[in-house]
Amino acid sequence: MELKDPSYYINRELSWIQFNRHVLDEAKDPTHPLLERVKFLAIFSNNLDEFFMIRVSGLHRQLDEGVLKAPPDGFTPARLLDKIYEDLFPLLEEQSTIWHDEIIPALKENGIVIHTYETLDERQKRALREYFIKEIFPVLTPLAFDKSHPFPFISNLALNLAILVRERGREEDLFARIKIPNKLFPRLLKIPDADDGTKIPIGVELVFLEDVISANLDLLFPGLEVRASYPFRVTRDADIEIEEDEADDLMTAVEESVGRRWVGVPVRVEVSSWMDQVVCGMMGEKLVKYPHMFYRIAGPIGMADLMCMLDLDRPDLKDAPFVPSIPKILENEKGIFNTIKSRDIMLFHPYESFQPVINFLHQAAVDPDVLAIKMTLYRTGNRSPIVRALLDAREMGKAVSVVVELKARFDEENNIGWAKALEHAGVHVVFGIMGLKVHSKLCLVVRRERDGIVRYVHMSSGNYNASTARIYTDIGLFTANPEIASDVSNLFNSLTGYSRYMAYNHLLVSPKYIRRGIISLIDREIKRHQEYEDGHIILKLNALQDEEMIRALYKASIAGVKIDLQIRGICCLRPGLKGVSENISISTIVGRFLEHSRIYYFHNGGDEIVLMGSSDLMPRNLNRRVEVLYPVLDQNIKIEIISKILPIHMRDTMKARDLNSEGLYHPRFPQEGEEPLNAQDWFLRYRGIWNQGLPDDQEDLNIGRNGI
Repeated sequence: MELKDPSYYINRELSWIQFNRHVLDEAKDPTHPLLERVKFLAIFSNNLDEFFMIRVSGLHRQLDEGVLKAPPDGFTPARLLDKIYEDLFPLLEEQSTIWHDEIIPALKENGIVIHTYETLDERQKRALREYFIKEIFPVLTPLAFDKSHPFPFISNLALNLAILVRERGREEDLFARIKIPNKLFPRLLKIPDADDGTKIPIGVELVFLEDVISANLDLLFPGLEVRASYPFRVTRDADIEIEEDEADDLMTAVEESVGRRWVGVPVRVEVSSWMDQVVCGMMGEKLVKYPHMFYRIAGPIGMADLMCMLDLDRPDLKDAPFVPSIPKILENEKGIFNTIKSRDIMLFHPYESFQPVINFLHQAAVDPDVLAIKMTLYRTGNRSPIVRALLDAREMGKAVSVVVELKARFDEENNIGWAKALEHAGVHVVFGIMGLKVHSKLCLVVRRERDGIVRYVHMSSGNYNASTARIYTDIGLFTANPEIASDVSNLFNSLTGYSRYMAYNHLLVSPKYIRRGIISLIDREIKRHQEYEDGHIILKLNALQDEEMIRALYKASIAGVKIDLQIRGICCLRPGLKGVSENISISTIVGRFLEHSRIYYFHNGGDEIVLMGSSDLMPRNLNRRVEVLYPVLDQNIKIEIISKILPIHMRDTMKARDLNSEGLYHPRFPQEGEEPLNAQDWFLRYRGIWNQGLPDDQEDLNIGRNGI
């Protein structure tokens, strides 16, 4: 059976839109605190911005280059771009409706008033005009467009006003553009005290920055009649291409490419829904190449900026803070190295603290017996305690080697900054391998002990980023297993030198070996099932796109193997197809935390195999990245994953959605007599309890008792 029928595959881009629909659904969910619902609206918009800058821009390039070859799902670039517009527009309308009809009234009920200029009283208008004159006016630069002034360049994601003005006594409109300085001022301004010294009386009152500028345009165009103003925004191709084989210096090449990110060709133009048709036509002529690029938005445009509302001091309108637990075994006085040497230790973020990882590196930095530290860095964040520990280690005379991935999209500038700081401190900094991204998450500490050299390893599905460790679900593992440590050591030699080591004891390393290893495990499950009928595969991933992997799973389903997939984002496999995928169930969870861990489970006749690591099943992970999957060898940790972590996620009935054969997701509800289960809330409540070694005889703790 060839399994190449396009109807067997869901398009990657359309699947991603479904994922972002789930994010929008969270903004509608009244069980979330109000400002968290605003957060989901902002995340929805930010996701879309990146989608257009990277994915849609790639389709535009294919269209311009005349690419006709369709992916497995059969969509040509032209047809897919039209379909993206068709699927997205209702979501954008829904987003505006949620904001105007649900969020704004609810905010007002809670003492947070977002004004239009028409709803301000005269005192507030005077106060805002004074603020505009003193603070905003000096930084604004109106740009005219006429026969003597070319159409101004509109930078990527910049919010703008298109303005129509008219000279007194004339009937011809003139066009001008003003860039809204929303990087210099908050997008939502708190209304200042009035000029008479009185204060705004109740709650928090806000107004959009662009509304304040629009209301005071007379000060920017004295002697002219301001006829109208319309917000708009342009999204440009930001998928930078780096010709590594032509670059003498990769860091310089990346820096130069990042500088070009904001001047790529337009791929989307968002305009206010009330924009005059003549202005739309003029902008379309200058900026729009295809009809699907033009989006009329009921507003506000650029809702990713609404994330600023999380800065409001209203804890009653936000998720309750939580303190992640620390495994009891790491609180003893033996020291972290002796503890890891005694047994493998798993950390399940964000339910468990990221602090032990930071402590691991800090102790390595000051321990006189530590000789060397080797590490991969993909996204580290600002003011990284991880990088600080590496710098401290270098100051203490340790040999420190770091593989910094400069091409981590949208983190290039941050990584360049850290790379320079590390190099300046004398750290050996390597920028990965030609043509590949280093996406694996590894740390190796080499220590001299009484019985010789011992290597300690930390491996994870998540980045070494203390901030995202509080909002992404990731699993990390400490181990001193000599064979694992040997594998990691050999991999670092491959990353930093000319080693072509391939005979790993336990690790699956891409490119090449993850694909080969996972397909081998699927084939083994098929053969086992044909004889004993007990085949079972569970994959918990961020994305499933690779055609060969999907065909392998289809073959397993046809053979009768039970397959449970929980794919947070892109999923191109179509479940429930008669004779093809009837034994495959697919769910997704979108909730308070971003599901980010990767777990591969194979029943293997009861000798269960569990793999974890950095890799999803996408062509980029398997072919164009250095990724690592590692086996869970510690039986206690394996039991924990099989009896609790996997089954509780799979049994979620509050945030889980099930994918059907039409490629659509439907909410999952508890069956009659079944208690509702939110997996993320469950782990927040109970992860620390069983991890502290306390009795888990409570009924709720027994949800996963019988495993999977």
